[in-house]
Amino acid sequence: MLRRFLNPILIFPLCLFINPPETLLSKTRNNIEEVIQENENQIFLNYSEIENIILKNNQELKALENLVYSSTFNLSSKIAKRYPSLDLQASGLPKYVAGKNYSSASSTTKTSQFSLNPSLNIKLDLIDPLRGSEIKIAKDNYAIAKNNYEIKKKDLLQEAKSRYHKLQKSFQDIKNKQLSLDLSTTSLKDAQSKFDAGIGTKFEVLEADAQLSRDRQSLNEKKIQNQINKIALREILNLKGDFAINQKQKLIGFWNHKLNKNVNEGLINSLSLKNINLKKSIKQNQANNFLNAYKPNIYISNTFTSSFSKDDSFIIQIDSPKSGSSYTNTISLNFGWNIFDGGQNRNLYKSSKADSKSEDYSYKNLENTLRTNINKAYLNLKLNEEKILSSMKEISSTKESLRLARLRYDVGISTLKDVLTRQKELSDANSKNINAIYNYNLNLDELERLTFLEISNTCNNNENFKTNDIQSVCNI
Repeated sequence: MLRRFLNPILIFPLCLFINPPETLLSKTRNNIEEVIQENENQIFLNYSEIENIILKNNQELKALENLVYSSTFNLSSKIAKRYPSLDLQASGLPKYVAGKNYSSASSTTKTSQFSLNPSLNIKLDLIDPLRGSEIKIAKDNYAIAKNNYEIKKKDLLQEAKSRYHKLQKSFQDIKNKQLSLDLSTTSLKDAQSKFDAGIGTKFEVLEADAQLSRDRQSLNEKKIQNQINKIALREILNLKGDFAINQKQKLIGFWNHKLNKNVNEGLINSLSLKNINLKKSIKQNQANNFLNAYKPNIYISNTFTSSFSKDDSFIIQIDSPKSGSSYTNTISLNFGWNIFDGGQNRNLYKSSKADSKSEDYSYKNLENTLRTNINKAYLNLKLNEEKILSSMKEISSTKESLRLARLRYDVGISTLKDVLTRQKELSDANSKNINAIYNYNLNLDELERLTFLEISNTCNNNENFKTNDIQSVCNI
């Protein structure tokens, strides 16, 4: 038992000797580079092209587009009830009858006859109690289908833009981690040089080497995350080949609308709120249909019937062909009235009215949710504006702190620990700035989606900032 336990312990150092940590890290690094190797035959994807690509390639939108077509045809079928209908019927095309009739009290008769009996019927509903409500329901369903298409389109567009921003952010994360790796490499070289000169310690070399390993691992993680983000963007755009984007992260615009306007426009233009009102209208019309079932139905009809025959029927001897024809035309005003059905339609009417009332609560709940989301997106936008500015200040100060710390370390009045700390602070400050710009752009897209207002390319400065004020995102 002890031997089985000691064997792995004895073998582990041997494995390290055969494959030292530097070799293992080098292999890992090479594998990652192979995974993320980019294709030379790339297309360049502009941010402005996302909407057109979504409309062209996304399969969910194509499915919803077919539903819009379906509701259009359904509406047309309901409107067609306003027009007369024409029916043609024929009893046999033609019909041949042959037979014999035997009776002991009379002579035997025979039948051998070809006949054709077409009938043409024209019907026009003068008063149809259900027709008006059915057309209104079809119109509302058509409007809901169009709104659902627009809602899905805007949701997909916002999600695609979000993934685009995320891919851009991951490129900046890689750049930031590469900077940290370069700084750690310099720190390791400095620590090794001091150790070789006899003025440094082995502990500083080990500390710098550990920081370099952490930065290398962090860089590899960011590269893998970058590829995951690229796959996610390719999936929503349904792109088949490889593509490249502008890796530089920047503000996509400015939001020059006041909070009250955001909320008001968002509630007025919300397609989801409009859909709730349309659903309520459908249920009210369905309720009206149940009551209208008790009203009379009046229609006018014109029926034209004719008969053509050859030979004869029920005669003693068929010896010569005979033919004949006849027709009748009947015009009538017809009336139908469902007077009593045991209360079935009245109860269904009450059920539909109760359903329509439930939509009022759904409307208020969604209205409150939209109001909250718009407020949160607007306030988060302002918060991220401040974060962008503060992180830029922090980057500037930490760069100077790192420069001074490295100078102090070079002349021997500071430790490598202080340099590595300033180095980490610079990396963190860059990450804060990258995240702030990313979240700012997400907030802009969210506000555009929720309020139907446009992102501006120019800064209006209608808040607390001045045009020449460095403390403004307008000057970034």
